[in-house]
Amino acid sequence: MEWSVAEREVQEVIRTIYFDRFRWSDWPHPSALEPFFLAPPGQEWSYLGGNDSWGMNAKGLYGTSHLPEADQVGVSLTMIGNRQLGVYLAYRKWDGRVREQYSYNGKGDLRQLGEFVESLHETPLSVGLFVPFAIAWRAVKQFMETDGEFPNSIEWVAAKDLPPGTFPLPRGA
Repeated sequence: MEWSVAEREVQEVIRTIYFDRFRWSDWPHPSALEPFFLAPPGQEWSYLGGNDSWGMNAKGLYGTSHLPEADQVGVSLTMIGNRQLGVYLAYRKWDGRVREQYSYNGKGDLRQLGEFVESLHETPLSVGLFVPFAIAWRAVKQFMETDGEFPNSIEWVAAKDLPPGTFPLPRGA
């Protein structure tokens, strides 16, 4: 069988991370992030530079890296830490092949959806969407080990299934 050059090209998935001292393309080994989640109580997370919000992204999944960005498959995992509550997780996937956006949040105690805390960036976050650090770690690790696949190792709730008012606008917005 004859292969064209385009068919033989390695499709490059672009991975980026912004987490504490990790601010580059590609992801570190999961063991580098583990201490931020599994440290002794009160020592979890990173608030480097007054920041509590971190994230990881991948785009060009499923061999779509050669396509225009709107046609690619991309995922993101946003993580916002809180010393008392744990981690707010938001998983987003854009599938440009079918033009669909998928949005999920880590499922904490949903009875607390109407209670809010602010991130260090003054973003109001529902207390009911925080999960303990150790549980968040399972999702982060699986996200990294599966190249951004949906982490089914924890419970999630689809953003579209959450009641109105779960995502209020920040002050002054």
